[in-house]
Amino acid sequence: MKIKKDHMLLYIVTDRAWLGARQLSEQVEDSLHAGATMVQLREKDMGFGDFVKEAKEIGALTKKYQVPFIINDNVDVAVAADADGVHLGQEDGDLAEIRKRLGKDKIIGISAHNVEEALKAQADGADYLGVGAVFPTDTKKDANPLTLGLLKSICGAVHIPVVAIGGITKDNIMNLAGSGVDGVAVISAIFAQKDIGKATRELLDLSKLL
Repeated sequence: MKIKKDHMLLYIVTDRAWLGARQLSEQVEDSLHAGATMVQLREKDMGFGDFVKEAKEIGALTKKYQVPFIINDNVDVAVAADADGVHLGQEDGDLAEIRKRLGKDKIIGISAHNVEEALKAQADGADYLGVGAVFPTDTKKDANPLTLGLLKSICGAVHIPVVAIGGITKDNIMNLAGSGVDGVAVISAIFAQKDIGKATRELLDLSKLL
């Protein structure tokens, strides 16, 4: 699947913390039905077999709604589940080698925190950048938020799509207006909400104004 800037508009990243009595697939479909434009499956403590099984289940949903499906960090799971791609941190391996494993048609996203990292990722063949944290976030407590000026500089330095991530909510998203980002990646702003569909629609509408 070829990545497009519109795919960045509302990029949801899963978290099992707020499942309650529901299944993750149910929550994801609520958001997809309401307009989520991309899905990343993030599992830090799940065994390989269960991770692949879950990835295939979520991947079937993303195919139904025709949005890209990305696996966080785990290239082996992405290959086994035939996901559309992976999202990698700065320390998650050599991009060229990972590209060989995945193939030229798969999507590789890279986390970037400054212009140097962004330019290197682009030069190495990344398809998009996840830039942040743009606000304080409980997901990565040690992340120092980027300034708006730095975010603008990163967006201006590259031609591949850029999604902002980290602590984004409906109350602060418009602080990113004019930064040049193509959209936002969110976790708790979707999955911690009682009405996931409503939260998705609200954030998607706001993201379109950036």
